[in-house]
Amino acid sequence: MQLSDLPQALLRLRAAAKQGRDPTSADETLLYMLSLCEELAPKRVLEIGAGEGVTALCLLEKTQADYVGIELDAARAERARRNFADFGFETRVHLYEGDAGEILPLMSGTFDLIFLDGPKVQYLRYLPDCKRLLRKGGVLLSDDVLLFGWVTGEPPKKRRMLAVHLREYLSALEQDQELSTQVLSLGEGLAVSYKL
Repeated sequence: MQLSDLPQALLRLRAAAKQGRDPTSADETLLYMLSLCEELAPKRVLEIGAGEGVTALCLLEKTQADYVGIELDAARAERARRNFADFGFETRVHLYEGDAGEILPLMSGTFDLIFLDGPKVQYLRYLPDCKRLLRKGGVLLSDDVLLFGWVTGEPPKKRRMLAVHLREYLSALEQDQELSTQVLSLGEGLAVSYKL
């Protein structure tokens, strides 16, 4: 699997997103996710922090999965809906607009893959619902968990609490008896947690 296998229109959308304030997932993170999907063949995927839907479009192109996304920012959610419509995926998508901390507890059913890419300071708060919604054998991918090396090194003064939150989250993942987690140095760090 290579990114060049994706439709040119989608590659252009990814390139534009990288130039904007709402960058999409790193190339190596996306490639890992797509190769994982080949192995998992997910039927249902959840993304927390859907942005403009660019990563979701790649997953929808390369899987048969139904996609559920959560996005707090109304303008980004609107662009995501437009992108899903432009690529013809409306029937496989359900996008919630609002705070994931309020939406996740109301959700039911299970997902084969959960991609956590929302506000980093909320990762620990989201974890119990992510675990509840993840099927056994499913995978939780937590993006940007090393954040510019701040989590393992010395963060700038203004980012210390963010680094502390991510350290607490990684510690919770590593100690969780229901999850088998490894942290990969893809993008700004990707935690890969299989539900046992």
